[in-house]
Amino acid sequence: MLRRFFLIVLFVVPLVLGKVFAQDPEFSQFYANPLYLNPALAGVTICPKANANYRNQWPGIGKSFITYNVSYDQYVNFLHGGLGIILTADRAGNGNLNTTAISLMYAYKFNLTEHLQASGALKVGYYQRTLVWENLIFGDQIDPLNGNINPYTKDKAPDNSTIGVPDFSTGIFLAYDDLIYGGIAVDHLTQPDVGFYASNNTPLFMKYTVHVGSVINLHKNGGTGEDREFSISPNILYQQQFQFHQLNIGLYVTVDPFIGGIWFRHNFENADAVIPMIGLHYKSLRIGYSYDYTVSSLRSASGGAHEVSASWQFPCLEKRRHLRAIKCPRF
Repeated sequence: MLRRFFLIVLFVVPLVLGKVFAQDPEFSQFYANPLYLNPALAGVTICPKANANYRNQWPGIGKSFITYNVSYDQYVNFLHGGLGIILTADRAGNGNLNTTAISLMYAYKFNLTEHLQASGALKVGYYQRTLVWENLIFGDQIDPLNGNINPYTKDKAPDNSTIGVPDFSTGIFLAYDDLIYGGIAVDHLTQPDVGFYASNNTPLFMKYTVHVGSVINLHKNGGTGEDREFSISPNILYQQQFQFHQLNIGLYVTVDPFIGGIWFRHNFENADAVIPMIGLHYKSLRIGYSYDYTVSSLRSASGGAHEVSASWQFPCLEKRRHLRAIKCPRF
């Protein structure tokens, strides 16, 4: 009963008040989902690459936010840039509020100097939200004496239960040798209306992302006749969408084939989570797991968040020409 009440407050009350602000799902393993982070990262590894991501946020409440993501990208020589495709599906409130987005992107890559590489990208997609109204339970449907649910409510059904709109994003990315990198991305450039009620304007607000990091190589040649990576990689990520601000600070430690990481996420209004991560790199496969340990007032009820990522690096089909793969984290 407590879970049901929480979901009513979380998903239904905003609908009744007529104020629903769409907010993008988030991933703790940013670089394991590069096309979601910044479209300018399409083709950054030159060779073809496929990614898959799964996130279960607040499992203690029961299927509150479950997000799936798959993507593919590669560098194409004759286009002088990277091509990518990404599909994201988010299921909120036990599947009563569903968001699906599919996008294509092109990232033009070039050398600014001998040491500095750049990439500028445009992403074009389709964004769809669906509300399963018949599954919602409102306060006036609950009998206060025995808790029974009646089928009638005074609340108005939405004018449209499914909304689909075109969506556009852009991004830039810079990398100086294998040492430092960073980028800026802006999602939802046109801020399309994704409201279920014709009388209420519900824009999909622009999301701004700024990310900066470095790879510090500590050791080469692990004594096996092959280079084994031994490095640390500090990173900072800032995101803003409408009145939501978020800062992530952390680092990765790589002792090939193992990768570990620790992050702190702060939402400015309050500290949000500490995020440990562990990953494994074996030949062309990378897999990672992270857990968001909630440190805010939601700690006892939410159950944090579980996230799993996997990526597969395909062999290059074309000979690399004037660009090299950019070295940045993969989780």
